[in-house]
Parts: sequence; structure tokens; C-alpha cells
Amino acid sequence: MAEIIQRDGTWAFDGSTVRITPGLHRSVPLFRQTYGEIAVPLQAVAGVVHEPERRRGRLRMRLREGADPLLQATGGRLPEAADPYRLLVEPDRSGVAEYVAEEIRRALLLDQVPKGPVTSYLLTGPPVPVSVRSSDGTVSFDGTRVRVDWADTSDRVKRATGPRVIALEDLVQVEWLPNSGHEDGFLRFVTRETAFSKLPPEKDPYALDLWGSARRDLLTALVATAVTARLPHPSTRAGARSADRREATAGPPPAGHHDVLLRRLRELGELHRAGVLTDEEFARAKAAVLRGF
Repeated sequence: MAEIIQRDGTWAFDGSTVRITPGLHRSVPLFRQTYGEIAVPLQAVAGVVHEPERRRGRLRMRLREGADPLLQATGGRLPEAADPYRLLVEPDRSGVAEYVAEEIRRALLLDQVPKGPVTSYLLTGPPVPVSVRSSDGTVSFDGTRVRVDWADTSDRVKRATGPRVIALEDLVQVEWLPNSGHEDGFLRFVTRETAFSKLPPEKDPYALDLWGSARRDLLTALVATAVTARLPHPSTRAGARSADRREATAGPPPAGHHDVLLRRLRELGELHRAGVLTDEEFARAKAAVLRGF
């Protein structure tokens, strides 16, 4: 067993699995503490390095592309402090950190683990049900459907539509961008009907606009990851995307796309007539829908 225990957390390697446990110190970000322990199978590891520094070094693990739904959902946009695959190392434990890194590298070599992409997730992501309260509302996922309950501070367009419930089979993908504290983020659920219609997050009833506490809003990545882990693996969508591109160059969009466009325009028209959307808001939303198509 190769193990290093730091205030930032613990890495323990038993020859087949690296167990990463976040520390309980107040300096450890809420996201990592909430995400909890991560068991990384050796087959998911592409490499590991120890970066020693005078004040505090780092252990960094790089995973194979497509192995982890967390990295897939967040697209490398997690703040560095919230990255569970980074461990801060005190100078007096530098030797232990290098030993742990070397043991993992040796096992990768002995097991001849490839560094290339994988075709299925090797990590499970967070368990369900999972629920997070964000600045724009509460989003929940029970393994089969997503539910969004809007906050009182949500845009009136969203509140007028009521709670949004999306079945897992209707989802195409999840798009996530963190709230940095300087710029708003969003969590968007892309369905077959909304894939070509991207309203601004503050107006989109399929998206949460993340504008409040960056620390709290970061937890929406838990839901994004749990949903992503249960969608088809990205490698299976690559062929579909190629087919879509060929279809797009071959001629006009299928008739189904026009049906979606008309339905979205009717919804906006109803909100406008009901007084939920002003003339200016209706014009902007309609223009965004038309641009999407």
C-alpha cells in the first residue's frame, strides 16, 4: 500500500485502485468534500506526476480521455482548488508524494495500461438521487429524470413555465459552465427539441443561470456529472455527429426541426400574449430561436 495523508486529503494506492479522499479542513473546497471519496481504477489512469515546490508541492493525476463522467461533464473547467485529482503536498512529505507517484507509474508500466481514450466510463460518478440548490433554483436527478424548481429570483419567463421535468431518454447532453464570481455560469439540459434553440441561460427554461454564490453554484456539477454518467458515452455519439454533419451539408434540415421551431415560436407567442414577455424580450427570444435554426 502506498499512501500519503495531507490536510488537503489522502491518496491511497493498493496496486489496482487509487482511492482519493478529500480532507476535512476548512480550506478544502465544498465541492470536493461533497463529492466525497473517488475510487480510480488503474485502467483509468493516464499518468501521475509530483510537482515539488518550496512552500507546497502538488500531486497531479491525469485520467484517460472519456474515463470519468466528472471530467466529461465539466470539460476541464473546474477551478484548480476544486479539482479532486490534485493534492497539495507539504514540503516535508515530498519524498512520500514521489514514492506514491512512482508506485502508480510502475503499476501502469507493469499492467501495460494504454494512455489513449476509452469507449466507456470507468468511474461511476456521484450516486443518485442528488439535489442541489443554486442561485436560479433547485435541480434534482433521481436516475431517470431531471427536475428543476425555479427560485423566486428566477426570471419570470421561467417561473411562468412552472417546474421543468425532463426524462433521461429525452436528453442529448449536459452543458456546464461554472460561476466564477466574475462571470455567470450555467447548467443547461439539451434535449432533442432544444438542441437547435439556445436562449440565453437567464431566459432558457432548460437551463439554470448561475449568478450567486460561486461556492454553492459549483455543486451543480454534481448533477451534471450524475446525468452525464447515465447518458450514452461520447464515443458512441461521435459517429452520430459525423452523420449529422453529412446530413447538414446534403440539404435542408429535416421536417422535424421545423416542427420544433414552430412549437418554440408558439410557446414564446403565448408567453408574450399573456404579458409574461415584454415586446423587447419577445423580440430577443424569437431572434435567438431563429438563429439557432
